[in-house]
Formats: sequence, structure tokens, C-alpha cells
Amino acid sequence: MCPESSRNIREVQCASYNNKPFMGRFYEWEPFAEVKGSQKCELNCRAIGYRFYVRQAETVIDGTPCDPNGTAICVAGQCKSIGCDDYLGSDKVIDKCGICGGDNTACKVVSGVFKHTLTNLGYHKIVEIPEGATKINITEMSKSNNYLALRSRSGRSIINGNWAIDRPGRYEGGGTMFTYRRPNEISSTAGESFLADGPTNEVLDVYMIHQQPNPGIHYEYIIPGDNVISPQLLAHRRPGEPLNGQLGMPESTSHEDEDLHRETDILTGQSAGTFPVIQPGRFPSHQPENQVPAMQPPRQNREHNWKQVGKTECTTTCGKGSQYPIFHCVNRITHEEVPESYCDSSTKPIPEEEACNLFPCPAFWDIGEWSECSKTCGLGMQHRQILCRQIYANRTLTVQQYRCQHLEKPDTTSTCQLKICSEWQIRTEWTSCSVPCGVGQRTRDVKCVSNLGDIVDDEECNMKLRPNDIENCDMGPCAKSWFLTEWSDRCSAECGDGIRTRSVVCMTNHVSSLPLEGCGNNRPLETTPCNNGPCAGKVEWFAGGWTQCSTECGSGTQQREVICVRKTEGNFDVLNSYECSYLEKPPSQQSCYLKPCGSKWFHTEWSTCSKSCEGGFRVREVRCLSDDMAASTQCDPQLKPEEKEQCNTQDCVPEIDENCKDKYYNCNVVVQARLCVYTYYKTACCASCTRVANRQSGFLGRR
Repeated sequence: MCPESSRNIREVQCASYNNKPFMGRFYEWEPFAEVKGSQKCELNCRAIGYRFYVRQAETVIDGTPCDPNGTAICVAGQCKSIGCDDYLGSDKVIDKCGICGGDNTACKVVSGVFKHTLTNLGYHKIVEIPEGATKINITEMSKSNNYLALRSRSGRSIINGNWAIDRPGRYEGGGTMFTYRRPNEISSTAGESFLADGPTNEVLDVYMIHQQPNPGIHYEYIIPGDNVISPQLLAHRRPGEPLNGQLGMPESTSHEDEDLHRETDILTGQSAGTFPVIQPGRFPSHQPENQVPAMQPPRQNREHNWKQVGKTECTTTCGKGSQYPIFHCVNRITHEEVPESYCDSSTKPIPEEEACNLFPCPAFWDIGEWSECSKTCGLGMQHRQILCRQIYANRTLTVQQYRCQHLEKPDTTSTCQLKICSEWQIRTEWTSCSVPCGVGQRTRDVKCVSNLGDIVDDEECNMKLRPNDIENCDMGPCAKSWFLTEWSDRCSAECGDGIRTRSVVCMTNHVSSLPLEGCGNNRPLETTPCNNGPCAGKVEWFAGGWTQCSTECGSGTQQREVICVRKTEGNFDVLNSYECSYLEKPPSQQSCYLKPCGSKWFHTEWSTCSKSCEGGFRVREVRCLSDDMAASTQCDPQLKPEEKEQCNTQDCVPEIDENCKDKYYNCNVVVQARLCVYTYYKTACCASCTRVANRQSGFLGRR
């Protein structure tokens, strides 16, 4: 075996080429292990700091490991396995019972799952681990707020005892070393576990500190089977003694008094099988017949005795250690030390353990491992557990944090960044709307781009932050009728000529049953002139003050008077506008907006009256629209304009035709004789014939 501090044999072989030029240059070489198959026994070396490797030799030195973590070695360029019997090419492996080349029949696997529903908080016994158990595995089936605990049958707490939660780590107990694991990664779902190779030298009890519903505890360990030496005896085997239970014993040795113990499943009460447990010292010592008994040592005289000359060094510098008295053989009179053979060994005092350095050790910060980064890319956070701990009686206890106040407390959180996140990029502007009017859709190109500028899968970016690549677009109603508001009450000019305004909107008609004309190009006027009287005191090529806004809300206009004047001594003379035509004329009108109007009533023009006389009716469509011309329900119902009204209520009067007269005085006789059907009489007695015709039809003056 090579010393632990020695360099890896492949590193040594690659480094031997550092002083040899390669293609005219010198490089420093390191092993390149990313090869497969027969290449594992070639000497492949990579130039440090460069991205290429070279096969420096067809074969490595015999004995070079094939893999960094494997047991196979290279011999004559071939990868050869090594069996557990240390023979090259052997295929023997250690079975689960720990026997090289065994067939797994020399031991018994005991396993089960503790799934009991618990109600009381606190410690609950799960399983008993017998003496001699190996390959111990106690694992919580999923993460929970419960804790596993371990205690010896003598009552000594090994892990998580007395309501003190220990940090994950290695703890000695029952003659073996237990590895206590408690995954602290945020994303991990694995539970706690105890693992130990064994064998145990006493009975151990496993407990669960119950705080929430039990997720299930899986337990498994291996115990010796029939005709197998117990693990305790294996540890004390003398050189030359046979293994695997092949012990040479006299035929007369009796096995009738062997103790048989039945392993019973503590959860179900069912027998898990019977096996013999062979206790240390059960095998009789066999002395060959031709061996001469050893001669008894001569009796020592009383001139020497045992004397305590000191104590061993304390096992710890603080926190309660142990030490033992040291006894030497001395001359009774001179107290000089002499060889121990001068004293009676049977009278030598047995050293008893004594406590020492009882004062507690200084408290310290116990720093846990960092959790996984909260973000897979970009800036995230990671956490770790920081506990104030103190060692006493070979145990590490959690204490109040004020005991560590003399030390700077390490950070419990830290920023982390595994890699730079990819980001969303908008590659194109919005397309035009898919429809000329009404509601359609428009699109744009959105891509996930890495920090190197490459387009990658969308999953590489945060889907919650993805910009929309499609949205609705409203091109306005597909118009059919003009909708307009009432004229504004206020003239844009306080004096002189001004205007009043109204809103005009072309919208789809879908209410009225009467045929209304389409919008077309005949847009109703949005302004109408108004005059509040002449203005006094006109001034020079000069802009007067703005009038009030033509509307109290929404969009309107403001007017101001702009005239061309000439200043004289103390006066201004008004000139014709052309006198100032070479100057830029200030605007006389501008738009204004005082406040949103909110919803308002809009209506169409009145339809044609249904009658020309004696009372007809006409209709118009009325809608409530918001500032953005969308349908609304916020208008005042009391201010809603009428949708239907009477019209042409005047009486129907026959039309008088000056050319239609009676030419004879007795035309009434023509009417009585019903001669008006003839053209001659209809013309000669036009008035009488027309009057009787209207009376008979019952409809006067209908157009």
C-alpha cells in the first residue's frame, strides 16, 4: 500500500512528460480519465490549461488502477479485477453477511416498516437492534418534523436524547459507529436515517420523537445465522484460526445446551425465524494431549509491592474526561522502581476510571451545511443552521446562544448564483390588426435568449415573466349609423363669433327596427357658429385671451380674437389683416380638455315621420357610451333622450288645385249620376269629382 500522502500513480506517470517537448512546446500534464474500455489502461494525459489530451504511452505501469475509485488494476495493458481474497482475476466478492465468496446463507436479514399511528408527542420506541447486528439501516420514508433517536439498553443516550437534537454526523454507540443523516436541502424529500456497519456489542433501542403524523420508518439489519461465529468472536480471532464457522472442535463437544433465541417482529407479533446466537466463550478450549502445561511462576517475596506513581493524561482538556492511576512495582524500603516481575501480578490494583477536567469547554458555533440555492439561475438565497454548542462528558450539547456571544456569529443566509439566467427578448414589433374593424388579433416574435445570445428553449427562461406574443386589437365598430351628442351649452367666444360643439361617432346599429341610413361620407357637423354680441375695445395685431372651453367636460375648443393693430401715441389703430400678413399669425383656436365626462347619452338623427299629418311618430337610437366610446351603464336614466316621439300632428287639409274647378253649376247632378268615371265629366266637374273620390277612399291627402 502506498502512503496516503503520496501522489496518484497516474499523476506521476503523466508528470514524467513535463520536461519532454510535445510538438515543439513544453506542457504540464495531468491524467485524463474520461475514456472507456481498453483505453483505461493507456496513459492518456491532458495538457493543464488546454482543451486537448494525448496518449503518451500505450500501456500504464502494471498495478495502476483502471479507475480513480475502482479496485481493478492494469496488468500488461489489460484491466484485471481483484477479488475480496486479494487474488488477481478472482471474481469473489463479500456477500451481505461479510463473508468473502459467501452465498448470503450464513446470516439473516431482519427488516420491516413501522407504520403505527401515534397520538402523543414525545419518544416512542420503534425497534430493538439485537447484539451482534450488522449493516444497520434505520430510515424515515419521507421528510417530516419528527426525529429519530438512539439509546443503549443501559439507558445511555447515543443520538437525540433528553430532548436535545444533535447535528448530523458520526456517533459511537453499541461498539460501532453510527452515521446520522438529516437532509437539509429545501427541495429534498428524504427523511432522517441511522446507518452503521456493526457489529453491535449490546442491545440498542431506536425511538421516534413524534411531532407530526408518522410517514413510516423502514428498519433493516443483519444477524448471524446457524453455525456462524458471532461478530464479536471474529474481532478477537487469533492468526491461523479458521473463518466462516469452520471451527475444529472435538467430536465429544456437546451442543445440546446452545441457547436458541427467536426473533419476533415487534410490530406484528409474528415469528421471523429461529437462529442460534453463539455467545463469546461458548467454544471449549482444546489443548492437544502432547502439550506440556506451562510452569507456574515462582512466588515473589514481600520486599516489593505496587505503588501508584501517577495518573494517565486526561482524555480531554475540558468538558469532563477520564484518567487512570498508574501502578509500578517498587522496592518496599527504597521505593525505587524495579521490573514488574518482582511484584505479584495478582495483587496489582486494577486501575479505576477517574473523572478529570470537569469544567465545561468553551461554547462554539456549530455550522451546518448550506442548503441548495433557491434559484437554479440568477441571484438566489441559501441557508444553513447555526447552533451554539458545548462539549461535556464526551457529548456535544445545544446551549443558549448567549454562551457564544464572545464569538462572531456566522451568517445563516447567503446569496448564490449557479448560472446567469436566460432572458426574454422581443424580436419584432406588433403586426397590424387582423381585421379592418371590430375586434381582431395582432402578434409579435418573443424568444428566450441565453447570456451568450443564443436562442434556447422557452423552459430556460422564467415563464411567469414571458411577454405576450399575441393580443386582441379593437379597430372600432364596423359602422352603420352616426351617433351624436347634444350641442354644448356654452359658446366658445364670450363676444363676437364663436362655435358650439358636439361629439359625432359612427357605430354599428343593432337596436332600431326602422331602416337607418349607413354612415357614408355625410358626417354630421361637429361645430356650429354662435355669437354672443359684438366685442368692444378691439386691439392691435394682437391675440386676446382664450375663451372658456366649449364643453364642461371631455374634448372641446377655445377661441380668441386675433387682430392686426397699429400703436399710435396713447392709442391703437385697428388695421386690415393683410397689413400683418408678413408676420406669423397666432392661432385663434385650440383644443381643450377640462375633465373626463364619464358616460354620456348619444343618439342618432330622427327617422322620417311615419305620417305627414294627423299624428305620426319618428324614432332614433339612444346609447350610453363611456369616454372611450365603449358601451356603458353609468348614464343618468333621468337624462336619457327620448327614443320615440310624435310628429306631424296637424290636421290633414286637401290640396287645392287652382286648375281643378267645376265648369257647370249643376255638377252635383253629375256626382249623383255617378258620371265622374268618365273623363269628360271628371274634367268639367273636377272639384266635385275629386271631393267625392277622397270621401269614398277614406284617406284624405295621403302622400
